Amino acid sequence: RQSKGYGEITKRVVFSHGTEMAFTGKTVDGTSYDSKEQGTYVCAVGGLPLFSSEHKYDSGTGWPSFFQPVDPDHVIERIDTSAAGMTRVEVLCARTGAHLGHVFPDGPEPTGKRYCINAAALKFVP
Repeated sequence: RQSKGYGEITKRVVFSHGTEMAFTGKTVDGTSYDSKEQGTYVCAVGGLPLFSSEHKYDSGTGWPSFFQPVDPDHVIERIDTSAAGMTRVEVLCARTGAHLGHVFPDGPEPTGKRYCINAAALKFVP
């Protein structure tokens, strides 16, 4: 994977497993993290459809939050112990392995999951 051509925040998020600052995120095409526009969020690196605006909700955390991916096979969930004293579940793009964010068990029905995703790892397609 080449990191050439991506903005600094996107490179730090997707290739170095970073996290953008809360309440500031923009997708690679400039869509705000809290956009209510209807469409699909695809991987900024490989274009794989990941999340739909139909499954997006305001979690109050400052990051785009979804209660499910468009297809469970499009994301990889793996244990992440990189944060001191915390065990989280990291979410990666199944096509490229790009870091997207984390999933937590405190989301709304029907799944009870909160996919807390960095906007910089996504491209919005209306």
